[in-house]
Amino acid sequence: MAIFTIADLHLSFNTNKPMNIFGTNWENYEEKIKKDWQEKVTEKDLVVLPGDFSWAMYLNETEKDFAYINSLPGKKILLKGNHDYWWSTVTSMRKYIKEKNFENIDFLINNSYEFENKIIVGTRGWALTEDAEDKRLTQREVARLELSIKSGIEQYGTEKEIIAFMHYPPITKNNLNTEYIKILKKYNIKRCFYGHLHASAIQDAIEGNIDGIEFKLVSADGLDFKILKI
Repeated sequence: MAIFTIADLHLSFNTNKPMNIFGTNWENYEEKIKKDWQEKVTEKDLVVLPGDFSWAMYLNETEKDFAYINSLPGKKILLKGNHDYWWSTVTSMRKYIKEKNFENIDFLINNSYEFENKIIVGTRGWALTEDAEDKRLTQREVARLELSIKSGIEQYGTEKEIIAFMHYPPITKNNLNTEYIKILKKYNIKRCFYGHLHASAIQDAIEGNIDGIEFKLVSADGLDFKILKI
């Protein structure tokens, strides 16, 4: 049993939002991801999807997008991204998933999951700018990250590795010691995966070991549409 991840699927089976505006590499990307996923992932594995799952505006428009991932192997855990406008309350989303018989999908928000002696935590994050509103929203997301971490520790103890997932990058070239990083260090988290960055912005991603924490960009095009085993 293994953990895999890929962010930014940007599925639009119910809407017309082609992703090839970001480059020709996005042509037929759903099939690229599906083929690679089926070759690597088994039903016993866990797949974490850190945000921007669907272009749908409302929950009732997501059925075809959820059907796509539901047909693929593994248990799926979704985080919210900045384009997941359909995202609702956890209660509403779980009810919808149950009604549609999508039984291997759940959501990560202020909570945590244990899998193979590891604790999965995370939050959406926000843009790291000097704008006052961005700073306010960042503080809210930092608090949500800590809630998720505390949830994991309270439920599963302190002896298991905690792995963090976010949608927005928790670190930038201009800020290598963000509030997110301080929280990761506080709880001795050594691995963090994030998405959000596409096309030319991929070159701005901070990856590798930074002050004891391993960072990895896992946006779909950042991974060349190949799901990553962690």
